[in-house]
Amino acid sequence: MTLADLTGAEHGYRTKAGAVPALGPLDLHVAEGEFLVVVGPSGSGKSTLLRLLAGFEHPTTGEVRLLGHPPVPGRDVGVVFQQPRLFPWRTVSGNVTAALRWANVPKNDRPAHTARLLASVGLGELGERRTWEISGGQQQRVAIARALAARPRLLLMDEPFAALDALTRERLQEDVRALSDEDGKSVVFVTHSVDEAVFLASRVVVLSDRPGRVALDLPIDLPRSGVSADDLRGSAQFAALRGEVAAAVRATVRATVS
Repeated sequence: MTLADLTGAEHGYRTKAGAVPALGPLDLHVAEGEFLVVVGPSGSGKSTLLRLLAGFEHPTTGEVRLLGHPPVPGRDVGVVFQQPRLFPWRTVSGNVTAALRWANVPKNDRPAHTARLLASVGLGELGERRTWEISGGQQQRVAIARALAARPRLLLMDEPFAALDALTRERLQEDVRALSDEDGKSVVFVTHSVDEAVFLASRVVVLSDRPGRVALDLPIDLPRSGVSADDLRGSAQFAALRGEVAAAVRATVRATVS
């Protein structure tokens, strides 16, 4: 089943120097339960694509549909940004509970839902901590739990691990991959990292330089269970897929330079 569709979608920005095309024309379809990772050079429209899917912006031309309708912010969509954007005056639990309130979850049900969400991201024991008392990686876990609070059909993630150290980033990659597999969540994830893209994705799309268009659309057929993360990253199949995606990204850069 197709969850989201972009059909002939284009988007641009107006500046003092004139109109700047950012994305498209783009035809792209996101299937139910798919983990789609979008990678490409800076300025290729990756974040613009997420904003269109979230309903934060509308295409200049063409159509964007989510479940057959134009996207509406906060409806059927959860968003995780590069920075956690937590409420510092609230506890870890309070940040998640606030999202449940916005999602109109009954007040009496919120404590149980909060506990479940925090447990799902490995923070079951930290609910009463203040946000400044936990690490950057833990803060991003809170942001993920908050985005999941409204049970979105589509989870959008805009380089959520870019500011983290390498070890924390790998751990969160593994957790998000497992989390999406467990509940069949549809995810569109933006990154600059080819390794991250291949590890997480069931499908990778490489965008060309501005205006972003599909330069590569590659299914990733790596096993999603029954093999350790280290073995997966060290496999010949992973290396081959990483090489194919990296070559497509380099080609977009060379085309821009030439």
